[in-house]
Amino acid sequence: MKNRSYRRFFEEMKIDRKLLEEWIDLARLSPSAKNLQHFKYHISCTTELCEQIFPLTGWAGYLKEWPGPEKGERPVAYITLLHDTTISTNAWNDQGIAAQSILLGATEQGYGGCTLAAVNKKELAKLLNLPSHLDIIFTIALGKPKEIIILEDVKNDNICYYRDEMQQHHVPKRSLQEIIINWD
Repeated sequence: MKNRSYRRFFEEMKIDRKLLEEWIDLARLSPSAKNLQHFKYHISCTTELCEQIFPLTGWAGYLKEWPGPEKGERPVAYITLLHDTTISTNAWNDQGIAAQSILLGATEQGYGGCTLAAVNKKELAKLLNLPSHLDIIFTIALGKPKEIIILEDVKNDNICYYRDEMQQHHVPKRSLQEIIINWD
């Protein structure tokens, strides 16, 4: 219940690289299709690199007027998930497993994050000086969460998340009765 997509962080609260490595280790030990283990990870946790990555990311598609976290609320680290095409030409479905393992590890230690697929992959690859056989799947923005996220029931089939006047982030969720199709 605490593992949410956090988009605002206490920027002054850094994350030690060792913690980031621990969370990647959780992904490393997670299941992988055919046990190919075809993902690599790039850790970005210096202020300078995080500041260069931030403009390459997109935030909260439903919040059209919100450009993303303000200075002072931005991620203090990014883990970029990379698909090594020399091991497999197909990423299968492993990226979700890897991201969830990382985010659950972060949540258990009081941190949070947001998986960002809206990223300028070409520019990020150039910035990170990645070899051509490593394709960016997404990047995970991380930090100490600075926002309140409220889960609520979907009303009128509207699943769009939103911010209220207090800047609390509301996330409508479909009911269990709606998503299970075979009630006996």
